[in-house]
Amino acid sequence: MNTPPMPPRAEGADGSSVRIGALVPLSRPGWVEAGRHLLAGLELAARDVNEAGGIAGRPLELVVRDTAADPRRAAAAVDDLARLGVAALAGEYHSVVARAAAARADALGLPFLCSSAVLDALTEQPTDWVARLAPAQSRGWRIYADFLLGAGHRRIAVAAEPSVYWASGARILRDHLAPRGGTVIELDMRALTPTAVCDELLDHRATALLLLVGHPEPAVSLVKSVRRDERLARIMIGAPAGQPEFAEWATSLGDDGAAIPFLRYLPERLGPLGARVETALRERLAEAPSFVAFEGYDTVTVLADVLRAHGTDRARTAGSWPRVAVEGTRGQIRFSRTPGISVWQWAAPPIQVVDRDPAEPGRFRVLHAG
Repeated sequence: MNTPPMPPRAEGADGSSVRIGALVPLSRPGWVEAGRHLLAGLELAARDVNEAGGIAGRPLELVVRDTAADPRRAAAAVDDLARLGVAALAGEYHSVVARAAAARADALGLPFLCSSAVLDALTEQPTDWVARLAPAQSRGWRIYADFLLGAGHRRIAVAAEPSVYWASGARILRDHLAPRGGTVIELDMRALTPTAVCDELLDHRATALLLLVGHPEPAVSLVKSVRRDERLARIMIGAPAGQPEFAEWATSLGDDGAAIPFLRYLPERLGPLGARVETALRERLAEAPSFVAFEGYDTVTVLADVLRAHGTDRARTAGSWPRVAVEGTRGQIRFSRTPGISVWQWAAPPIQVVDRDPAEPGRFRVLHAG
């Protein structure tokens, strides 16, 4: 473990609240809807912890910071939260932002339980200060690649913007598909318009187009262009990063947003805890909760269990990751070391490939599970 000089203890020894820093994208260019769902899960779990007696009788308090999908802003927020004496960090949705937060948390000796970001290389070097609930990108995107092969797709185009996250995803797809007879054709969205993408799909005889781009743009324009091009009536559009999960997608695209498979981290059927939390999240959000909201809930649930068992000392919290055994909304959560992953990883979160049903875009269909 990278152990810095004696980090401050979290507030709470005098009977005041025990504080957790929450990193959430709540303003543009961050994905605000994802941030809203993540925060709803974090807040609901904090409420439930406090109704059950808090942390050794002290209330749990979330100290929320908006990262706005900005890595520098996230790193500054980690510094600020560390100075405030939080016991641990929770949250973040965007992988590149989570990577900046994880690096700073590691340097400061501040435990960070990452909720949603999937980038394998969340830190440059192995660390004991950071753990993660979301599956590693290499696992989820390989499952998505298996889905593509099972659906008969061998020539797959990816419309990609420059990003560590998108480049990592394209590499995972290429490495997994190539030995199995698949080809990945990369289309650089810095140089192509949505209309030009349609021509490229024809030229390369692609049967699937994956959106490795931001939302709403250029994702919405790409979908509309492909859907309206009669030459591409048989092409499948996919969005492995999960853009169609959120209501904003359906609002922006209507029927065009259906039948676009994406990765979702939910089990086939929720257990009693998951079902209760789903009902509470639906009431809080005034809409169906996404998997991101469940990730937020599970994050605080795990941290509360650790803080109850080991107190608010930061080094003890970081040292407890391998001993975690917590029943979350989507199964029992345990952390382990996974080859190629630099942080403590929940190795078995559920993974599904789903889409919105063309006959009823508000309903999701499970197409594949891994």
